Amino acid sequence: MPLVLTEDEQMLVESLRSLLSRSAPVAAFRALRDSGDPKRYSPALWAELAEAGFAAPQVPEAEGGIGMGYAAAGLAAEEMGRVLAATPFLSTALAIELLIAAGDAGQKAALLPGLLDGSRLFALAIEEGGRHDPDTRATRATRDGAGWRIEGTKRFVLDGGVADGLIVATQGEDGPMLLLVDPGAPGVAVTPRASIDSRNAADIAFEGVSVGADAVLGGANGSADDAAAAIARALDVGRVLLAAELLGIAQEAFDRTVAYLKEREQFGVKIGTFQALQHRAARQYVALDLARSVVLKALRALDEGDKARSALASLAKAVTTRTAREAMNEAVQMHGGVGVTDEFDIGLFFKRARVAGETLGDDYFHRERLAKMVWGI
Repeated sequence: MPLVLTEDEQMLVESLRSLLSRSAPVAAFRALRDSGDPKRYSPALWAELAEAGFAAPQVPEAEGGIGMGYAAAGLAAEEMGRVLAATPFLSTALAIELLIAAGDAGQKAALLPGLLDGSRLFALAIEEGGRHDPDTRATRATRDGAGWRIEGTKRFVLDGGVADGLIVATQGEDGPMLLLVDPGAPGVAVTPRASIDSRNAADIAFEGVSVGADAVLGGANGSADDAAAAIARALDVGRVLLAAELLGIAQEAFDRTVAYLKEREQFGVKIGTFQALQHRAARQYVALDLARSVVLKALRALDEGDKARSALASLAKAVTTRTAREAMNEAVQMHGGVGVTDEFDIGLFFKRARVAGETLGDDYFHRERLAKMVWGI
């Protein structure tokens, strides 16, 4: 399992970095935030990323993608994290993963092309409580003639306020079910949520929502076991991609902080010459280097079908959540008072790191998951 980038992966990073520096610098995210645009993302940027193959580089060629693997997707997420690019990258990755794992041929043919070219957005509605708990499903799907009737509420649905379609995780008669639902259908109430990172999320209530038999992901052959496996797989992919984004956020914040230490003067000297700050920066450098290795190992495990991929996904998410949190705390402190002002971009990175850290489980959630998974505690 190589923990270095291949030549193709290095070229991908360079190409995407060039595109993002031109089309999505941090200033563009700030302008989007200040504009009050309810979409909270740039459709033009997303279309440009999709056209270049960066929207979902992990999708196999057999499914219409470019087949560069999850490592490429992780590198893309990391670069987007470095510029705070507000895109539906994660929600699209989750939807694609579920479709490929559980969808039937007709569903894939109908939905995958639009997801890959950026013309359609689908959101996974899975969370129900205040914290990540994918095994809790109070939302129910009961028989309604030939179709199904959905009752329940989902919280913090990523891109739920702008999605063209929803993939809803419900509790069926025999176990979990994944249902395709039109957000504009009768009985669906979408309530956009204000998030501190200025991204799109929504609470979605389902009151007597009726869907046909063809709404079941996997069709007539879909089973609870297939749905459970697809959910577990998609969540692990999402966690590793979030870990990669958190790595990009933390690395960029660290780089900006080091640059600030080199230029800020106090008592007539650069504060970067203070030994105490040098030691703190050195510790952060080591933590980031470790986190990078963990993330790349988790991405390689997804590509290679490693049996430890689920444990590595939790390890990567736990490590990067903590590393990003510490990196942001250090960045704010080393910038001093200006670090907590809106004038400096550090605050934007801080907010995104906090939300991304909580999404799909924080470090405490994944430590507990690892303890159960690896040691049976």
